[in-house]
Amino acid sequence: MSALHLTTERLVQLRSDARLERETIMEHLVRDGEDPAAAYAETPEVDDFVVRALRDEMLEDRGLLAEFGLARLAARAGGSDAEIHQRNADRVEFELLREIAASAPPLTVAVWRAGQELQVH
Repeated sequence: MSALHLTTERLVQLRSDARLERETIMEHLVRDGEDPAAAYAETPEVDDFVVRALRDEMLEDRGLLAEFGLARLAARAGGSDAEIHQRNADRVEFELLREIAASAPPLTVAVWRAGQELQVH
């Protein structure tokens, strides 16, 4: 398991990619008839996309991406063990978010937003 190493250049590139993704989503929403102000407000911030991309990259690097995705799906399915899957996935995500915040302080606010719904008591 390797630690996240994020250079300034890589953060700039990730933000550029995320900005394009955000603009594309907003354009799609507006073309579908959504109010531009609502589309702007509903679309995640650029750094939110960066945090998600880093989280997914870390999961993949550690061989946990499929397992994490399946745990999230099982949690949404609402079966008898849904709460256990939710809690386990939240714990894994929380630890990854902590690593992102420690490695890239400019992303800390986006990390907080990403973690606000996690149940990690």
